Amino acid sequence: MQDMASIGDFDPLNATIPATKVEITVSCSSWKSLGLFNYFGRTEVIDNTLNPDFVGKFILDYFFEERQNLRFDFRLEKSLGGIPGKKCGTIIVKAEELNNCRESVMMQFCGNKLDKKDFFGKSDPFLVFYRSNEDGTFTICHKTEVVKNTLNPVWQAFKIPVRALCNGDYDRTIKIEVYDWDRDGSHDFIGEFSTSYRELSRGQSQFNVYEVVNPKKKGKKKKYLNSGTVTLLSFLVDIEVTFLDYIKGGDGVMPTSLHYMSPYQLNTYAMALKAVGEIIQDYDSDKMFPALGFGAKLPPDGRVSHEFALNGNPQNPYCAGIDGVMEAYYQSLKSVQLYGPTNFSPVINHVARYAASVKDGSQYFVLLIITDGVISDMAQTKESIVNASCLPMSIIIVGVGPAEFDAMIELDGDEVRISSRGRYAERDIVQFVPFRDYIDRTGNHILSMARLAKDVLAEIPDQFLSYMRTRGIKPSPAPPPYTPPGQPIQTQI
Repeated sequence: MQDMASIGDFDPLNATIPATKVEITVSCSSWKSLGLFNYFGRTEVIDNTLNPDFVGKFILDYFFEERQNLRFDFRLEKSLGGIPGKKCGTIIVKAEELNNCRESVMMQFCGNKLDKKDFFGKSDPFLVFYRSNEDGTFTICHKTEVVKNTLNPVWQAFKIPVRALCNGDYDRTIKIEVYDWDRDGSHDFIGEFSTSYRELSRGQSQFNVYEVVNPKKKGKKKKYLNSGTVTLLSFLVDIEVTFLDYIKGGDGVMPTSLHYMSPYQLNTYAMALKAVGEIIQDYDSDKMFPALGFGAKLPPDGRVSHEFALNGNPQNPYCAGIDGVMEAYYQSLKSVQLYGPTNFSPVINHVARYAASVKDGSQYFVLLIITDGVISDMAQTKESIVNASCLPMSIIIVGVGPAEFDAMIELDGDEVRISSRGRYAERDIVQFVPFRDYIDRTGNHILSMARLAKDVLAEIPDQFLSYMRTRGIKPSPAPPPYTPPGQPIQTQI
């Protein structure tokens, strides 16, 4: 049996409703020239350009289980008159889930021997910082001020959230472009270079002196070296503390959490685990159960994991009996930070890897998932279930809490056989029940938990038999009856 205590579905210290923050970036392209100044919502104003790329971001809560409609209003000093029969431009909206990184960094840069771009002067350089996206594109995240009439600028120090710079991924590419400012908005490109947060974190050193390269010049001139250099002068990290940092203490799971450990009674996760586990453990010979959690930040570095050992030992995640699983669950709540999103597919694939190695009928795997119903990787989970439907395994899902369980009902596949990318599951391997349907209002937990276990396990025998029959696997011969030592063996001919 594989037990999943879903400890990342709810974080009462950060939100009363499971949510993540997303950053919305807005840019436009190919707008028709109307000789106007463009004012866009709450972003900054960008003058004299038909391809505005806004530094200003919109940070909002994204709720996994809700559809959230967005409307972007574009306001001008004059009404925007379209040109009949022609497109007047395109708005580009990008969204990325924000890492829960609370670090900010103060940085300062200087330039040296940058290219001269102005006919009557030197250059008016400024820097533009871009964060790379998962799809290979780049999103603008900062612009420095303009330093007038110099080829050796020293820009003012600026502070930027690490989340904005690289979304907490220290190895993500950061592209920095150098421009010469022009009043008409047609800023001249001087060159560019790339780095990463990890490289920048070395601070002022020989590693953080960057050659500014103009790819067009480099392609045309054989003797071209660079268009100057940019040097990191300082790098200082600061942790943004919040009000909750001052009031948070002791157990990180508050009474409003489904994971709250009351001294008087089991929480709903523990009740479901105990009710189902105590029945199913009788079908396991050694009663050693690997127990995994998903959706948490792990010590010591805060790495997010969707497949971690509840007992803290990834090499040996086995727990002795259901009591051992429950003890590992309680201990994990004291050491990890609950964290979304909630991904099911990693733990399903984890069990499937074991099941795929034993197809002779000698072993059958049952995965128990206890969850509040929120799921962030529905498509991947459906594919994992379809792939696992040909393996010797079943999946039990117990839903706890007050949420709607539409996604879990879809995974159950009783009404419509689950499919992924046109492929249907070979057989039904998922059984879902909502825990709240088994709460006895009279307080008789023993009776209600017995009903829960009965309904949860109702489909397991048929699922087991369907696997064995379709593969022609016959039961192994029963072992001979036990004969006490010293007793003659009776043989019937």
